[in-house]
Amino acid sequence: MIKPRFSRFAFLFAAAILLTVSVASAAGPYQFYSVTPCRIADTRGNGFTGLSGPPSLSAGANRSFPVAGLCGLPSGAGAPAAVALNVTAVSPSKDGFIKIWPFNTPIPAVSTLNFAAGEPAIANGAIVPLSSDASFQITVVYGTATPGGTTDLILDVTGYFK
Repeated sequence: MIKPRFSRFAFLFAAAILLTVSVASAAGPYQFYSVTPCRIADTRGNGFTGLSGPPSLSAGANRSFPVAGLCGLPSGAGAPAAVALNVTAVSPSKDGFIKIWPFNTPIPAVSTLNFAAGEPAIANGAIVPLSSDASFQITVVYGTATPGGTTDLILDVTGYFK
């Protein structure tokens, strides 16, 4: 039988090792910067107009949204390389999906969000690279198995990589 004193020592020793080893260090070319969650687009309106507001997304039609310079995100030469988003589809009329990718680049093979027709709202988090041209936009498409359909889209930014 192990004496309680030894097991307390072993526990404290293991805890000290784990705490020492678990110190994280930033590696890689980009650092993450969090921002207070902030809405950058709402196709329902709610105060959003122009490129960031209505109309709803139409199935099969690509639509681009500006990102840099909104909600405290840097713009110009200091613009982020990617953004962390909460992507929400609201009241889709058909089963489908949302794909998001950097503006002026090929469409990805995978979706960001999948949903059934009539869902009041469904969301998913995504990290989306920004275009490397001066526009710093993202492109979105609402895909369906059959033609037609609309859905509203809400994009909330929660941080960025720079």
